[in-house]
Amino acid sequence: MSNQTLVVLQARMSSSRLPGKVMMEVNGRPMIYWQVQRILKAKNVNSLVVATSTDSTDDVLADFLEENSINVYRGSLDNVLSRFIEVAEKYPHDALMRLTGDCPLTMPELIDKMLDKFFDQDVDYLSNTLEPTFPDGLDIEIIKNGVLKKLSTFKLEPKEIEHVTYGIYTRPKVYKLFNYLNDSNKSLDRWTVDYQEDLDFVRLIFNEYRGREAEFTLQEVSEFLGANPRLQDLNRRNKRNEVLQNDNNHG
Repeated sequence: MSNQTLVVLQARMSSSRLPGKVMMEVNGRPMIYWQVQRILKAKNVNSLVVATSTDSTDDVLADFLEENSINVYRGSLDNVLSRFIEVAEKYPHDALMRLTGDCPLTMPELIDKMLDKFFDQDVDYLSNTLEPTFPDGLDIEIIKNGVLKKLSTFKLEPKEIEHVTYGIYTRPKVYKLFNYLNDSNKSLDRWTVDYQEDLDFVRLIFNEYRGREAEFTLQEVSEFLGANPRLQDLNRRNKRNEVLQNDNNHG
């Protein structure tokens, strides 16, 4: 195995809670720009594609990505699984990493550590979300090549088509799963963007590291928040995984 990794970053403009959030400004750039730059800092990532939809609402996102030489693929708005399978067939890979465009605090060093673990294990799916111990917003899912195509052969519920990996981790008898744990449980911390107060929190973090937007580390952010504990009260009331329970805000 060549251990070639394709990152598919799922994004759209029509989120119901905070429409257009992926293009909202953080330190003078759209939020998704910084997330892409941070992902590309990971040493084990070979290629990255932003998977969005063919819906006209996503034209502004696709245009921005193309103007900035960022790979973009446009597929079905509602059948997100088909969007991923089409990307997977177009770009060679051994592992497909699914990330979502509302998580600009993606940590490159965590990506590398989890990829090392994935290629060390004989598993179909590795994530840090089966038993969450990392802050919400550092979610990473890694899928072996061919798994999504196999999943599409099952009779799937709408939730399994909208939420790409749901049909994998709810079939533990079919797929071999592995959960990646943090050293301590930080699952109640919220670093994702679904609401305005989430965006305010993320902007505070990025402002602290202005000029190093693609380079600041998990340890640095943890230490900054440790010294400023009230910052996380900005958005702590929002619940984890509301998207999966209610609608498909990730794209």
